[in-house]
Amino acid sequence: MPIRHAIVHLIDKKPDGTPAVLHARDSELAESQAIENMLADLNESYNAKQGKAWGLFHPESGAYPFSGWLKEYLDDGKDFTAFSRVAVEHLQKLMEESNLSVGGHVLFAHYQQGMTEYLAIALLHHSEGVAVNEALDVTPSRHLDLGQLHLAARINLSEWQNNKASKQYISFIKGKNGKKVSEYFRDFIGCEEGVDGPGETRTLLKAFSDFVESEDLPEESTREKTKALVDYASSQSKMGEPIALEELSGLIDEDRPRAFYEHIRNKDYGLSPEIPADKRTLNQFRRFTGRAEGLSISFEAHLLGDKIEYDEETGTLIIRGLPTQLTDQLKRR
Repeated sequence: MPIRHAIVHLIDKKPDGTPAVLHARDSELAESQAIENMLADLNESYNAKQGKAWGLFHPESGAYPFSGWLKEYLDDGKDFTAFSRVAVEHLQKLMEESNLSVGGHVLFAHYQQGMTEYLAIALLHHSEGVAVNEALDVTPSRHLDLGQLHLAARINLSEWQNNKASKQYISFIKGKNGKKVSEYFRDFIGCEEGVDGPGETRTLLKAFSDFVESEDLPEESTREKTKALVDYASSQSKMGEPIALEELSGLIDEDRPRAFYEHIRNKDYGLSPEIPADKRTLNQFRRFTGRAEGLSISFEAHLLGDKIEYDEETGTLIIRGLPTQLTDQLKRR
């Protein structure tokens, strides 16, 4: 993961309403294994975060100047330190206007992963801990708590520059329960939601269920294809990468690698060729299965409480919307 540029500034702001004080670094961080490890840990923590959103920049304006500064840096060779300085000063101003916010260390990192370039921005805080020194004494220790990441964004610079129609080149942490504490950070980046990650994932899973039903597949085959979908989508989510529908289609059916992809296109589900993977929605897409005394039952977890109800006291299932093939057999019987 080559790191092109990285810098950390400090905004000292207490929650008591006192003015925010900026301690700006005047030069980039030198290359080191520590920085590479920090960025790798940051990416791992960021990718694991639930509640992220995907979007695009607002048109550049006085209210949303960040994209203009970023464009100057990328297109005109503006100094990275100068770019980060003007950006962090803007963040300081917005932070001061937000009575809900506290300060922290602000990381700007421009790096490359594979053929794609990214800019990561995160507000980092410290945690107090203990360490054992060379004399085997236990001493207080402070460290960056990358596990507690609440304000961060990642911009896919390659997609932003090369795909003008994209609405998902920015991802950012929305904050739990839509707290206003994260709104100023979103306004700092100057982005708006362009893709509904959970909605897109639900639509993909609906398309998959329709596909499996239309193919009238055996239970074992259905189980294998479901596992292929969930494993691939979960892997992409863990890496912070989108689900590529053509690639997914090939994994679902190696003999007919475009079958699922063509099903999505022919039925017009309105999905983009690549969609963000929402981990929470994927976790609901598991299958309950059971077999006993000539009875075989299998259904996706997200149907529980909707088409399927379970009564624990009586040990019964109520199933609505039975497959046509099953109802036809029952009628003939």
